[in-house]
Amino acid sequence: MQSEEERLNRSRLEALRRKYADALGGDVFDPAMKKVVDLVFADPQRRKPPYSGIPTLLDAPIRESMDGLDVALIGVPMDLGVTNRPGARFGPRALRDIERIGPYHHELRRAPFAEIKVADVGDVPFRSRFSLEKCMQDIEDYYRDIPNGVRPLSVGGDHSITYPIMRALGADRPVGMIHIDAHCDTGGEYDYSKFHHGGPFRQAVLDGVLDPERSIQIGIRGSSEMIWEFSYDAGMTVLHIEDVTRMGVEGVVAKAREVVGDGPVYVTFDVDGLDPAYAPGTGTPEAGGLTPREAQGILRGLDGLDIIGGDVVEVAPQYDPTTNTALVGGQILFEILTLMSGGREP
Repeated sequence: MQSEEERLNRSRLEALRRKYADALGGDVFDPAMKKVVDLVFADPQRRKPPYSGIPTLLDAPIRESMDGLDVALIGVPMDLGVTNRPGARFGPRALRDIERIGPYHHELRRAPFAEIKVADVGDVPFRSRFSLEKCMQDIEDYYRDIPNGVRPLSVGGDHSITYPIMRALGADRPVGMIHIDAHCDTGGEYDYSKFHHGGPFRQAVLDGVLDPERSIQIGIRGSSEMIWEFSYDAGMTVLHIEDVTRMGVEGVVAKAREVVGDGPVYVTFDVDGLDPAYAPGTGTPEAGGLTPREAQGILRGLDGLDIIGGDVVEVAPQYDPTTNTALVGGQILFEILTLMSGGREP
């Protein structure tokens, strides 16, 4: 004789069989989730196997023109500004080879490709593979030509690429900055060059395109503290990794939102902000960094800010045969894209 519990379990099983026995793999019954599926997978691009077709950033459609886009995904394959291990020029290609990132963000309940117009528009064209100064100018000129209303989300390349991007985006008014990194990148001239990945934000402040009092640097650590004096003198907020541990993700988010306020803000993410256990494929790894989960939590807490652009930099895939660095870089790119999609419920 069946117990009451057995009868209930049997009844539940029969109900599940009636609902799901003949359902297809993509069938979704929850009304909210069904709307997301219908929006996202209406595009045939989203129905193909993830390992087929031409790889693009976040599996976005390919476009040559930026006209009509809300966000342009841009590769910046240039690493002439590195002070240690080269190879970040291969970062855009490595992230394009990563599949199965998105298209739905379960925490922010958003499907950015269904809500805004996004495309991979290719790479910044460079006149020279040898001249760092010409590359800086090429980047700035490219970003100055981006149509009004289109926000760039870029993949480097080393961190020096952010300086000419900021010169373009901050030309009319200085931007605020949320900067996740192991290093402040506010150093001075090295080896007769001010264009390098250890100093883009000093130059951006001095050029009047970055507001230091609306800038926060998160996850700082390592042996280069003595060359970050500019950050403090300029009025930037610097959170060392020990501060992150003490404050927790919620405290860091609260501080970041307080610092940048309601004005336009640029989000820049150097993968060496993560502990090299998670992201060894980078030029200047520093032990003791953020976990990917902490980084995701910080980024997700920025939802609702006026993010006018962002980047993921310093992925040097040849130092990581596991591809984990490119994988986490792709996920961070998707986190920033989701923030830029505007926060509308699907």
